[in-house]
Amino acid sequence: MNIAFIPVRGGSKSIPLKNIKEICGRPLVYWTVKAASSCRYIDKVYVATDSIVIKETVEAFSREENIFRKVEVVGRSEESASDTASTESAMLEFASKYDFDNIVLVQATSPLLTGGDLDRGFSVFEKPDVDSVLSVVRQKRFHWDEDENGLAHPTNYDVFNRPRRQEFKGYYVENGAFYITSKAQLLKSKNRVSGNIRLVEMAEESFFEIDEPSDWVIIESLMKKRNGILPFIDVKKIKLFLTDCDGCLTDGGMYYSEKGDELKKFNTRDGVAFRLLKDRGVITGIVTGEDVALNRRRVDKLKIDYYAPGCGDKLGYVMELCKKLNVSLDEVAYVGDDLIDIPLLKKVGFSCCPSDASPKVKEFVTYISPVKGGYGVIRDVVDMLIAGDAQNEKDI
Repeated sequence: MNIAFIPVRGGSKSIPLKNIKEICGRPLVYWTVKAASSCRYIDKVYVATDSIVIKETVEAFSREENIFRKVEVVGRSEESASDTASTESAMLEFASKYDFDNIVLVQATSPLLTGGDLDRGFSVFEKPDVDSVLSVVRQKRFHWDEDENGLAHPTNYDVFNRPRRQEFKGYYVENGAFYITSKAQLLKSKNRVSGNIRLVEMAEESFFEIDEPSDWVIIESLMKKRNGILPFIDVKKIKLFLTDCDGCLTDGGMYYSEKGDELKKFNTRDGVAFRLLKDRGVITGIVTGEDVALNRRRVDKLKIDYYAPGCGDKLGYVMELCKKLNVSLDEVAYVGDDLIDIPLLKKVGFSCCPSDASPKVKEFVTYISPVKGGYGVIRDVVDMLIAGDAQNEKDI
């Protein structure tokens, strides 16, 4: 039996109750519990805490989704949750009370961990002659140290033969995300890893752990940018849904017939998305820098409420529209894909872009759709909003 062990205590000094402080709209511990729950090798996920508040929080979100059916919250002693206690003390305390074959220690301060990372970890752990596995990231930094005379010396490269980054193998650093070992090895060594140890490399961005408030800002930003991790939003607030045209409703390509007529390819699924929005009373609009008849025909067919062709100042237009409709920018969702969209994307309540949007645009949006422009990206965004709306109704 493989189990995940996630120790979370209530006495954090740097960030009070940080394990349940919201990051991307969910408690910090939610993300690692979700990763462990989605790992196909893990049979049971134990969250060990000394805090009744943390216990209630984990149990509350565990009731929301079927994926958390493996989760159980258990207690830990005051001694194992003290400022000076080691993580091993909590693991050993747990091991003395529960039956299992193998254990993966998962750190709640590593919300960039995924179920796929843990799957790879267990895949390595199952190989012959492997006693323990730990997660690492590869770093390509040049290290220096000082000798007893205060003189500096490089420790991992030759200053007269400085390698180029692409040729530099670098070195591995623990990222603290997870450690796998057997119960037998844990009890024998009294350590999270021992015996023959192998490494599992994770994405470079997973180097960051949340220990200080500054770490929080960095990791939340990384989570927002990572495709597939969506910050929770109150979708009931969205009253106005707007999108650019070329690169969002279309693939951005310019097609011409033999007669020289300009053609564009729109996606039927996006048409359905606008109907779904209108059925829910959401006002719709297209704001585009182009002014061509093809776009107008699409607007008329879809019965779009507002159309702004040839718009050079999208933010200015939307601000005026919001004033007219008595809607705040926080109640606006906008899908854009290029540099002209950035000022508006930075101001609306929910900003989105297609997967093939300009890299610069991706720095400023809440949600990066896995779908390309012209291939149903609007439907993807709307389906996500509707799913969130349904979840809110279920919670109520």
